[in-house]
Amino acid sequence: MKWSDKAWNECASVYNKILKLPFLNELMNGTLPQEKFQFYLQQDAIYLAEYGKILAGIAAKLNRKEWREDFLKFSSDTVSVEQALHEYYLKNSDRDIDATPTCALYTGHMYRQLACASTEEALAAILPCFWVYKKVGDYILENQTKIENPYQPWIDTYGGDDFALAVQKAITICDKAANETTPALRESMTQAFKLSFKMEWMFWDSAWRLEQWPV
Repeated sequence: MKWSDKAWNECASVYNKILKLPFLNELMNGTLPQEKFQFYLQQDAIYLAEYGKILAGIAAKLNRKEWREDFLKFSSDTVSVEQALHEYYLKNSDRDIDATPTCALYTGHMYRQLACASTEEALAAILPCFWVYKKVGDYILENQTKIENPYQPWIDTYGGDDFALAVQKAITICDKAANETTPALRESMTQAFKLSFKMEWMFWDSAWRLEQWPV
């Protein structure tokens, strides 16, 4: 079994809980309150700005030219998505917004893998953001019933063929890296992947709750 299949299987219960989140179900049927969607996008823009830097940081640590080029492209595409979010949805919103506890926790986890762990663990930590969004985007496209959904541009971004290609490249790179390392390091990769996977659930849940710092 490929490393990616094993890692996903260990997170299957979390993924099933993601699909049951009120945020995603109301997004799918177009009834999500605009306030919650805006809150989510503001945090997602903060997250993507950091995620793009992390992807570029991983690129700098990769020895294979084709992998380095792929991750630099991932980073560039992430910046483009962040800019598009601002232009399409957030052009009139306040950009001086702090990251929520969940957003800060998630990006902090990935920065820690980049700075303090192995390159393989850093690769594993960034993968759920790719993979979960693709799976959720496909799920929504397959199950939505509302023809005119105000959130359709967002849905189409993560359910399209271009994003699918990027996701498959990221999975393939992680699998090849896992194959070339030790069993112990593969397990560390899985743990980094699982923690990021849980934070995907937390990120959407925090948007639903309009999460704020308690102090």
